[in-house]
Amino acid sequence: MDFDYSEEQRLLDETVRRLVKDEYEFAARKKYLAEPQGFSAAMWAKYAELGLLGLPFAEEYGGFGGGGIETMIVMEALGRGLALEPYLATVVLGGGLIALAGSDGQKSDILPEIAAGKMMLAFAQGERHSRFDLAHVETTAKAQGAGFALNGRKTVVLHGGAAHKFVVSARTAGSGNDKSGITLFVVDRDAKGVTVRDYPTVDGLRAADVTLADVAVGADAVLGPRDNAYPLIVRATDRAVAALCAEAIGIIETLNAMTLDYVKTRKQFGVAIGSFQVIQHRLVDMLINAEQAKSMEILAAMSIDGNDQRERERAVSAAKVQIGQSGRFVGQQAIQLHGGIGMTDEYAAGHYFKRLSSIEHTFGDTDYHLDRFPAF
Repeated sequence: MDFDYSEEQRLLDETVRRLVKDEYEFAARKKYLAEPQGFSAAMWAKYAELGLLGLPFAEEYGGFGGGGIETMIVMEALGRGLALEPYLATVVLGGGLIALAGSDGQKSDILPEIAAGKMMLAFAQGERHSRFDLAHVETTAKAQGAGFALNGRKTVVLHGGAAHKFVVSARTAGSGNDKSGITLFVVDRDAKGVTVRDYPTVDGLRAADVTLADVAVGADAVLGPRDNAYPLIVRATDRAVAALCAEAIGIIETLNAMTLDYVKTRKQFGVAIGSFQVIQHRLVDMLINAEQAKSMEILAAMSIDGNDQRERERAVSAAKVQIGQSGRFVGQQAIQLHGGIGMTDEYAAGHYFKRLSSIEHTFGDTDYHLDRFPAF
């Protein structure tokens, strides 16, 4: 099997790597964190200018028709810079759901705006007691005239504070953990009854709790089939997991490079600690873990666009497990080999490890995906 990039993919890789290298030094990231939304509006505009925000969408909607490999390339680069912008929330999740299930009108209204950098989306799915169960939806959508009234609370909505619109999962039939009876709705952030509480997360990104109190939406707000949104939610979440795996690879490779540079310069007993055999063995173990994780990331990215649901879910869960284990190992070793400096806020290593830890607990941790994998 040929794993080499095409010419277009190679150019995309070079472009986004150069952008992150030039614009996302650790000092610059601290400045972006201090901006009102917790990320750089100027960087978001650059993503749009380079076509990154429309990358996975069809050309008729201002995109380039990219797939899993192209998303992997972008997310790896964003991981290397610990990028703060809502690429996952807006392009992969929110925009991905619109592209998967939207009507012609919804696609025409929303996707070009995302591609131009003028609209941000967030997927309001998780709830207080849902943990990783995508079918646990207690938010309700009751028929009201020609439309619906939405009531409920969504928690830890990634970049919900910056979103102009939410894709909200709500129960139109059934109860509890029923996989049937779930419907998706596109809801304006400014709609009456929508309350958003924005807050920072441990990794420097932002999330929000979204409360819906008798939010009236029309029938045209329904996204995809009524009562049967669960397969769409699973597919969109699998795409997000594959994207997160790619981001984690960018972080893991960066941590390995940082640690190698550090042990070459940090001296003990008059010599660089990298000359000690025990340190060299640890570095080799870190590299092996990175290569194992990389191979699984590629498998997930190549499987994500396929129509075989069983193989897609197997590949995504296997990648999440391996990358969760490898990320924890590499992060722990990097912090330990850096010594006390690795734990300080002034040094980047600890921030990379925080992001790896958050990724491992987003859309299912290692234990969850280990349980999911044998089911197939």
